[in-house]
Amino acid sequence: MKTAIILAAGQGSKMWPYAEIRPKAMLPVGVKPIIAHQVELLQEQGFTKVVIVGGKLHGQLRNYFRENGKHSGASRDMEIIVLADEKAQGTAISLTAARSAAGDEKAFLVLYGDTLLDRADIEQLVASFGRRTERELAAVLVNPLQEQSSSDWICCKLEEGLVQHIVGHPRGDYTHRFCAFAFSDAFWSYVSSNSGLFTSVQVGMMPPLEAHLEMSLLDCMNDGYAIRAVETTGVFVDLDKPWHILLANELVARSSCEKLNSNFLGEGASIDPSASIDGFVQLGAGSKIGRNVIIEGNIIVGNRTIIENGAILKGNHIIGNDTYIGNYCFLSEGTTVGDHCVINHCAELEGVIFDTVYLYHYMEFYGVIGTSTDLGAATVCGTLRFDDGRTTHRIKGRKETPREHSDAIYLGDFVRTGVNAILMPGVKVGIYSVVGSGVILEEDVPNRTLLYVKQDLVRKEWGPSRYGW
Repeated sequence: MKTAIILAAGQGSKMWPYAEIRPKAMLPVGVKPIIAHQVELLQEQGFTKVVIVGGKLHGQLRNYFRENGKHSGASRDMEIIVLADEKAQGTAISLTAARSAAGDEKAFLVLYGDTLLDRADIEQLVASFGRRTERELAAVLVNPLQEQSSSDWICCKLEEGLVQHIVGHPRGDYTHRFCAFAFSDAFWSYVSSNSGLFTSVQVGMMPPLEAHLEMSLLDCMNDGYAIRAVETTGVFVDLDKPWHILLANELVARSSCEKLNSNFLGEGASIDPSASIDGFVQLGAGSKIGRNVIIEGNIIVGNRTIIENGAILKGNHIIGNDTYIGNYCFLSEGTTVGDHCVINHCAELEGVIFDTVYLYHYMEFYGVIGTSTDLGAATVCGTLRFDDGRTTHRIKGRKETPREHSDAIYLGDFVRTGVNAILMPGVKVGIYSVVGSGVILEEDVPNRTLLYVKQDLVRKEWGPSRYGW
């Protein structure tokens, strides 16, 4: 098996506001798109061709992987093809769009482009598929639901290592969800004949008109074929909702930084003797750790990034290229910082910021900040509720209370805040929006919105006579 197909055409509506201007597969995890992690994993496994099926924003995928992925870590030994399924009517249709580009391969791997996968799990999936019988056209990688709600996913049960009872978004009593697939070429007939409607649902569950790949699996099973199942044992994150960005970045920061067992300084990189470092540091070319910096943990830093003048970094961090961090700012455990960012003058940050984000002057933020967002001085997030509870979110109108990061703030791309804006736990701000000075924000803000406080001024005569003169 040398060919993999990555499905990345979904609209990502549950990820609002972060899939408005980019495919979900381009969301940053550890300062590079999540799909880049997949391509690197596939290259390590010896795959020589990757076919990516993008949606209406597929141009960003093609641009990122131009010239055989030289900007993604893929080598020239790997062929990367980016196709478009702009209508995005389902994963089965997206997979069908890749058939010609996949060629005459007898077997191929299929991944979802918005998932973080473990190398060992993919190895086990490929190995299990290699042991299949004639009555097995596929093998699947499945993730135990544990505390996750089965109503959020297309689910299945397992019996003696085989898939049983595939059901869409059931109310309960289902144990696993699908992560990745390995197919023989005989499976193409099931993909191309997908009905476009997921019919295996419980009464009242209302499936949309969408050609799900799992329905093709069920058709295959109904014809008497067996589907092997491999359970995940390593990291698996599906970037489905905004808080999953935080979860994925935390995991990658931890796993990447834990691999450091010594300092590594690229060409022209330096560490000032006055810096206090309790851990290991990897600095890219031209990067610098300056005077009085305090680092407690391991950090990975890109090229030409400056960390100086009393900056405090607690725990593991991944920091991008051409970024400035200084003047007594503070980064909490697991924070990830993109390229061309500025974190300055007593700013406090916990979470993930994308590229070209500016944080200045006594501001405090916990959550996710989209590209080219500028937070005004003293912008503050209310990250702890008075009742110590978890904040309920609305995702496409449906109420959800996340188990992790429910009180985080989620700012979209190209957002600005004014001086002394206060953002309450769990709020989201859509792209191209402004939260003006002095606003206390307690609800989500739609895309392309300006909020400001209209102040009534009271004028009175005043002067020395008020003091007895």
